[in-house]
Amino acid sequence: MSVSPIERRAINAIRFLAIDAVQQANSGHPGMPMGAAPMGYALFRNIMRHAPGEPGWVNRDRFVLSAGHGSMLLYALLHLSGYPVSLEDLKAFRQWGSRTPGHPEFGHTPGVETTTGPLGQGFATGVGMAIAERHLAALYNRPSYPIVDHYTYGIVSDGDLMEGISQEAASLAGHLGLGKLIYLYDDNHISIDGDTANAFTEDVPGRLRASGWHVVSVADGNDVKAIQAAVAAAQAETEKPSLIAVRTIIGYGSPSKAGSASSHGSPLGHAEIEATREALGWNHPPFDIPEDVRAHMADIHSQGSAAFDAWQALWERYSAEYPGEASELSKRLSGHFNASELSLPSFEPETSVATRNASGKIIETITAQWPHLIGGSADLAGSNKTMTKRPAFQRDTPEGANFYFGVREHAMAAACNGMALHGGVIPYCATFLIFTDYLRPALRLSALMKQRVIYVMTHDSIGLGEDGPTHQPIEHHMALRAIPNVTYIRPCDGNETAAAWRAALQKTDGPTVLALSRQDLRNLPLPAGMATPPVEKGAYVVHDPQGTPDVILIGTGSEVDIAITAAHRLASENIHARVVSMPSWEYFQAQPKAYQEEVLPIEVTARVSIEAGITLGWERWVGSGGRTIGIDHFGASAPAEVLYEQFGITAEHIVQEARSLLR
Repeated sequence: MSVSPIERRAINAIRFLAIDAVQQANSGHPGMPMGAAPMGYALFRNIMRHAPGEPGWVNRDRFVLSAGHGSMLLYALLHLSGYPVSLEDLKAFRQWGSRTPGHPEFGHTPGVETTTGPLGQGFATGVGMAIAERHLAALYNRPSYPIVDHYTYGIVSDGDLMEGISQEAASLAGHLGLGKLIYLYDDNHISIDGDTANAFTEDVPGRLRASGWHVVSVADGNDVKAIQAAVAAAQAETEKPSLIAVRTIIGYGSPSKAGSASSHGSPLGHAEIEATREALGWNHPPFDIPEDVRAHMADIHSQGSAAFDAWQALWERYSAEYPGEASELSKRLSGHFNASELSLPSFEPETSVATRNASGKIIETITAQWPHLIGGSADLAGSNKTMTKRPAFQRDTPEGANFYFGVREHAMAAACNGMALHGGVIPYCATFLIFTDYLRPALRLSALMKQRVIYVMTHDSIGLGEDGPTHQPIEHHMALRAIPNVTYIRPCDGNETAAAWRAALQKTDGPTVLALSRQDLRNLPLPAGMATPPVEKGAYVVHDPQGTPDVILIGTGSEVDIAITAAHRLASENIHARVVSMPSWEYFQAQPKAYQEEVLPIEVTARVSIEAGITLGWERWVGSGGRTIGIDHFGASAPAEVLYEQFGITAEHIVQEARSLLR
């Protein structure tokens, strides 16, 4: 093992901060930080270019702790490096209101680049960060001005590499040749259930090599010099992402628990901690950091400040020589854009368009004005209508903005999270709505981290027809509305789709899901005095009789026009039906009570909801006395019009339900 005395003491300080915090919380994962401390030390002190005093520095190296259960490793490193994470924060590990939650959370703890914990997510998110770095570097770097020039590092675990998302992401990263992506693999051979040999015996280095990665192994996880040499070799390999397999011992230093699953997910216990102190020669009480260790780690702050100052000077020279590029990049990195200034296409009333086709035209129009909107589809671009006239992002064309994500929905969404977290781009991704099942964990993290990722989900109902129940989303409208901070928009025509895109771009504190039709829909006439559909209000009246309505019909997407047809038929019976388009529950819930009651007057209790999906949840808007028309079962393979007829999503059925409410 090649490590100096002060390095050994610094590494042990990291270990014991993790041990002590987990013990004090009586909860947590000490084993991973104990084994991986040398890797973390090598990265934070000797390898990464980062500035604890400027945690938002755009050209910092990014670090992803994909093995988020080992969060105390990251918190200890942040504290010792000089980030605003105090010793008191460490003592409050996993407690109410602390800066040190059980798994790292972006936006909650300074220095945490992404939320991790669900295994594999960090691995795939880091791929997106590396994509954004390479894209911006290709667009804005100039000779002698490497303005965007940083690495994405990470520590990944056996569990990360077992998850399918990591292989999706590894395959994509290898294809794209992301040479500035470097992951250290905490190869400790232990998972919660015991030795990984119970379930995980593949050749991991071989799998990554086959996916186009540069792979090197370090036999001793305590050998700091070997770790640093491996990273240097990875940095020299500019055409491939790198995996460094570091053989570590979970719970290193614990006399009775090292190398076993017993150190993974629970405190060591007071007696074992004392034995570990003795075994590692650590003669310090809990949370005590020797002054020589603090002085040694203080170099991180001073070196980071110097690196930041040097970059600032480079930026000033760049801005003087390339003022247009500097201004554009600054605006991109700020993330502040006024979507109301966008010129978007409009769709002539009484013509017809599938909302997926409308969206395709809108994306083309937006990207001509906002080139920082980048994205693509999980091998369904022709169906999702997400391809633009711009070149594709590929190994040799990183300036491109169209993405071929391949059939990798989960990694696609997580990579878009990474792009959004990096900054400088607004990512969108696309697939069929049914396949949000494959990417939901990443979408959930988009929402948790409040990242502006736009999900273009087409084929939104039984209206896709003959592909049958495997491809027809039934429960998905409600399942996605159930995720906090997700804005779900199901537009009824081309003009609502344009308004939905504008709203999605304007939202900066979370993701938006656009649910779009395969089948053509009639573009509805706008009510008098309305220039564009007010999608940002969530719901509005699209058809209204004279006077107070007898019944209110509430629809979304393709069902709004069916409701209008029903309203006309009811009018012939002297029943006044108001039709409300409700493209977004979330936006409508956020409106003042007065507006909600203006659209849905409380005195009108006769209400019918119409949506081609499960009816669960619609009682919120129709009340206990209203009726819900939907599909509480799987679909079938047949033409769309046949399915709507057979499943009772028709004007006739709406009329019947409205009549029954008024008897």
